Amino acid sequence: MAIRYTGVDTISVRKVEGTKSPRKTHGHVRWWICALLFLALSLNYIDRQVLGILKPTLQARYGWSEVDYGNIVFWFQAAYGIFYVVFGRLAEKYGARLSYALAAGVWTVSHIAHALASTALTFILVRIPMAIGEAGAFPSQLHAVAEWFPQKERAFAIGIINSGSNIGAVVAMFIVPAVTLAFNWQMAFIVTGLLTLVWLVCWLVYYRYPDRHPRLSAEEATYIQADYVAIPKPAPYRALLRIRETWGYICARFCIDGIWYTFLSWLPDFFGKAYHLNLRSFGMPLVAVYVCADFGSIMGGWTSSRLLKKGFTANKARKLTMLGCALLVVPVAFAIDVSNLWLAVLLIGLATAGHQGFSANMFSYPSDLFPRGAASTVVGLGGLAGAVGGMAMAQYSGWMLQELGTYRPIFIVGALAYLVALVFVQLFTPAYRPVSKALVQNSFQ
Repeated sequence: MAIRYTGVDTISVRKVEGTKSPRKTHGHVRWWICALLFLALSLNYIDRQVLGILKPTLQARYGWSEVDYGNIVFWFQAAYGIFYVVFGRLAEKYGARLSYALAAGVWTVSHIAHALASTALTFILVRIPMAIGEAGAFPSQLHAVAEWFPQKERAFAIGIINSGSNIGAVVAMFIVPAVTLAFNWQMAFIVTGLLTLVWLVCWLVYYRYPDRHPRLSAEEATYIQADYVAIPKPAPYRALLRIRETWGYICARFCIDGIWYTFLSWLPDFFGKAYHLNLRSFGMPLVAVYVCADFGSIMGGWTSSRLLKKGFTANKARKLTMLGCALLVVPVAFAIDVSNLWLAVLLIGLATAGHQGFSANMFSYPSDLFPRGAASTVVGLGGLAGAVGGMAMAQYSGWMLQELGTYRPIFIVGALAYLVALVFVQLFTPAYRPVSKALVQNSFQ
């Protein structure tokens, strides 16, 4: 077998005549790439979670209202959504290595700069460039997965990587209070930011395209490229917006992303208001919630990948798994009504597990259905839609808490969002078949 590099958007694999792609491969380079991506997302969510953990402390110290905090989250989501689309295109044009390096560098510098802020306005100003960098994480990692994994392994790989968000949230629960109590809240931003700089060096040293990686065996390369499809140039936005499958992804991401952002931004505050926990005591409940989310992420990806290996169609494997995950979220509507802290933790933990399992399969959607040159752009469009959903939830949550003082309406919306998202997926992609290369190219006209 020979591998020939023909540019960022085309990698061709020529197999020796008469050979077959192996069922199993002895190479494991792709799983080391998976580990590196997992670590990146863990650090991303450590950084993102710092402000949510410190919300009660900063709100008490600087006198922010609920609407002020909602505005900080709103502008983060606005910048995040816009640059999610930008990084989707950058990943298509320059590849995952450069786009992820740029993203991590921008978000890390901005994250450390939070130590200089105090008012709601100054937090908004440092939060915007942080959002710009963090927006590059998911498009870059999904592009890397499309480069390094065949379809039957993508959901499982994404599930593992996506679980890094929960690990990051758990680790943040220990690091942020410890550093804040030992030093001050500013050091929490500085210490967590420096960790990402170490990862960035490792990323630049180790990550390469499959055909350029010195440790990749010919056998593993053939396995990775078994179902590879390419188009000659990135698809224009107008072309993708004419395709119904694009709208299935956009609508689903709009429904679910805002719920996850709400969990990240408001859960420490919820436990503080509902159960009188503080910086010293809400750590374990939040750790439990994100451990549940971690389990859901891995199991959601594993379940659909397992069903595919058992002969289920991608349509049934993905959608049955997403249905099960959506049903796990429904009981969160009752979290506000329970008096026992750990019962509330269980209900919220089930919801976060359901979200992450659902997301692991949704993140497989673009690489399942769209050829390379289009998939990362679709990811970017979905990320924009998700950020708009997050902006709406930030304003809705801030207003509800300011005016009504209750999380009930917020949890009710969260309980129903995933079933609505699955309805959109079914409406726009009833057969869940790959979009043909010809269809995308014809839409260029």
